[in-house]
Order: sequence, then structure tokens, then C-alpha cells
Amino acid sequence: MSEQNPTQAALIRLNHYINQQIIGQDVLVERMLIGLLANGHILVEGAPGLAKTRAINVLSQCIQGDFHRIQFTPDLLPADLTGTEIFRPQQGTFEFQKGPLFHNLILADEINRSPAKVQAALLEAMAERQITVGQATYPLPPLFMVMATQNPIEQEGTYPLPEAQLDRFLLHVKVDYPSAEHEKTILHLVRAEAKQASQPKDRFEPISQDLLFAARNEVLNIYMADSLEDYLLQIVLATRNPGAYGDDLAGWLQYGASPRASIALDRCARAKAWLAQRDFVGPEDIQDMAYDVLRHRLILSYEAEAEGISTDHVIKELLARVAVP
Repeated sequence: MSEQNPTQAALIRLNHYINQQIIGQDVLVERMLIGLLANGHILVEGAPGLAKTRAINVLSQCIQGDFHRIQFTPDLLPADLTGTEIFRPQQGTFEFQKGPLFHNLILADEINRSPAKVQAALLEAMAERQITVGQATYPLPPLFMVMATQNPIEQEGTYPLPEAQLDRFLLHVKVDYPSAEHEKTILHLVRAEAKQASQPKDRFEPISQDLLFAARNEVLNIYMADSLEDYLLQIVLATRNPGAYGDDLAGWLQYGASPRASIALDRCARAKAWLAQRDFVGPEDIQDMAYDVLRHRLILSYEAEAEGISTDHVIKELLARVAVP
């Protein structure tokens, strides 16, 4: 873009500020902002202690809206998320008491520790942006984003997310350990925060929801050439017809990505280009976002799992074989 507009400048400042608070997780921070700009939800997978919770907490403090953390446990009930109808004996009527899902930013911590009923209640909120209790349906706020976390290490006492719910997540982000240099910076940051705990902190001026909605419109107007649009679609279509790109790919993939993946990849590629201060989408934007958009939407065959083939490896092979315009 020739000149940085105020909307874009505000989001770039936000990106810079969060990266100062969350050291060594540039990709996670960028993906959170892309999720906001593309109006989608994010599933974050990583070991404990990698600042997943801190990241969404810092983001919530920088946006005019409310934040709620939900700790998912095996004894959680759907009403603990959606809310419930309470009987008022004085009036002789039932009154709906809203649950935590009626906030703007939701942290679903360790989402795979809750049973299917709870995950089904969250599914309607994520897909339809509404909640149904009894015979009444209640709309959720216009700004609504779920960031769910799951631990890839512990499998005991967990309930794998069904494919239908995984498909509702715009992105599946994998968080890795920071480098030694970044971890040293983290030590200095935590020590400085401990010393300044009793002193007032410099706060980021929260971004208004109106500005965020304006940014979403600008993202949708980012130019994508017809040839790149076809390239994007060919990547997604290749997951459904992998045999056209090699017998090995055909043996690895059981099910490919749905049209929701095409929509997600389109929006995320535009958001990435917008954050990079470009007014057009390049092939690298599509290729970079393909991993986070597709890795939770592909179902591998038993043969691939037996050979230790990961979805990331399959995506890497697809990108290498689909011709770039």
C-alpha cells in the first residue's frame, strides 16, 4: 500500500505491542490478528508454558471488549457455557441467565478435556454465532472469537475434537518452544515485571470494535488475481483428489478439505497481505497460510499414520506439486 491508513497503522502497532509482551511467538501473535481480521476462531496446540493463555489475555486488553476464560474439565456441562433459565418465584417466570460465551473473546483452555455434549454446545456458538436454550435463540456479540488450546502431550482423560468442530476453526496453530535468545529475553521481561508490579504500567490504548470492523472490510478489498484464486482452489481441490498429484498422496489422504477451507484460505491470505502493508495477495501468502488452514481439516489414512506421515508433510508435498502461476 502506498500510504499507511490509520486503520492499518493501529493494527500494526497492536502487533508490535503484543510481540513485546509475548517474546518468541511471532507466528502465534500474527495468527491471532489474522483470526480477528478474518472473523474466525483459532485452535492453538502446544506444550504447557508457551504463553498461549498470556497471548489471548494480552490481546483482550488491547481491544475494546470483554474477555472470559473457560477451563474445560470432564465435569463441565453445556449450561456452564451457554447459560441457563432461572425461575423467578416473585414473577412466576423463567429468566435467562447468560453464560460466559456471551463475551467477545473466549479462551477455551484445554478444550479437548470436555465431553461431547459440551463441545456440541460450543459448536453452535462458533458456527452460527448464536446460542439456543430451550425454545429460544440468543445472538452472540458481533465481535466474537474463540481461541481454544489443547495439550499435545497428555492424552489420558481427553476427548478428541470431532471433525465437524475442527472444521469450524479458521486456523490450527502449532506453538513451539522459543529459541535460547528469546528465552533469555523472557527471563529479563518477567524479572522486570516483578520489579514493577507495584508501579503503574504503560498501557496500550485499546482499539475500538468499529476500527476492527473497518479493518475487516479493508481486508476483503485486498486484490487477488484470478490466476492466484485458481491456484488457491487447486490446492484445496488437490486434497480431495490427491491421486492426480501422485500415488503416494492418494495413499496418505482419506478425506480432503471442505469448501470452508477455501473460504478460510482466501480470507487468511488477504489478511496476511494486509498486515504486510500490501494491497495484493502473493503466492507466498497462500502457501504460508495453507498449513494452519488445512492441517486440522485433512484426515490421514491408516497407512499414513503407520508410516508416521503428518498432515504438515502432506501439505508440504501438495504445495510442491501444485503449479504456481
